[in-house]
Amino acid sequence: MDCDAAPDRLTDSLGRALRDLRISVTDRCNFRCSYCMPKEVFDHRHAFLAHKELLSFEEITRLARVFVAQGVCKIRLTGGEPLLRKDLEHLVRMLSALRTPDCRAVDLTLTTNGSVLAKKAQALRDAGLSRIAVSVDAIDDTVFRRMNDVDFPVADVLEGIAAAQRAGFAPIKINMVVKRGTNDHQILPMVEHFRGSGVILRFIEFMDVGSTNGWRMDEVLPSADLIALINARYPLEALEPAAIGETAQRWRYRDGAGEIGVISSVTRAFCRDCTRLRLSTEGKVYLCLFAHQGHDLRTLLRSGCDDGHIASTIAQIWSHRSDRYSELRSSGQASRDSGVRRIEMHYIGG
Repeated sequence: MDCDAAPDRLTDSLGRALRDLRISVTDRCNFRCSYCMPKEVFDHRHAFLAHKELLSFEEITRLARVFVAQGVCKIRLTGGEPLLRKDLEHLVRMLSALRTPDCRAVDLTLTTNGSVLAKKAQALRDAGLSRIAVSVDAIDDTVFRRMNDVDFPVADVLEGIAAAQRAGFAPIKINMVVKRGTNDHQILPMVEHFRGSGVILRFIEFMDVGSTNGWRMDEVLPSADLIALINARYPLEALEPAAIGETAQRWRYRDGAGEIGVISSVTRAFCRDCTRLRLSTEGKVYLCLFAHQGHDLRTLLRSGCDDGHIASTIAQIWSHRSDRYSELRSSGQASRDSGVRRIEMHYIGG
């Protein structure tokens, strides 16, 4: 039985099933990308969570086991930068042992900025990590250093990708957030670098996540324009989605040089198929990337509640879910300027 066919799956108020769990393992990151953690906000004075506030690996695994029993079949580890969490491979090993009700392994993946991937790739693979995605916003070193805002060289990230390939991760996905006027001139150079390499390059529209990234609609490059640009140089053809709820529209080069994807959460909202729930570093669940508040599970964990009580709490939270911010924004029914502060992306993962 595949993930989409699992029985007795939890559904929300719009009939969307719970399939995907994204777990933020740290709120810290060593990059200061302007679209996520701008340096002027997240400087040396910013107070990150204390270690005692973070869920332990055992607590994360316990919650993940409850989620898997209720239909989750894909788990993504995020941050912040997840590889900054000490001994993360131990958590990977614990999560890779989980099984769905029909005894299948969970699809366990991780998103990273790649800064320490060269050192960690083999250990993560040996621990049971299924797949990996790496954020690379430019192939030009000057542009890349400017965007990460900590002067980190792109060559070190590329070595991390190569190390992941040597460790056996395939296909690796490369995520590029495209911001008009900042790195849109890097689209074709990125295509040319990764074409034929076996990795899947994915372009993400600059999103209005959180309250600190200075988002403006005129800095969004619509994915349709991006596809037209690439298609003019390297002809493309559309592919069918690999699964229900997949965020990326898939395309492949007609000459057989590989696949690309576009994630169009601004210009082509995919809320109606969203199957994702996010677990924050300190144990709150968020029903949408654009959420204002979460639901506390850490208190339940640490107060001695049994798994049955936690499961019923999760079921109640998900069954009342009606979030569809991107869809409402696209139709003019929701605005970023509501006056309510949204959760930052580094806190709940992208």
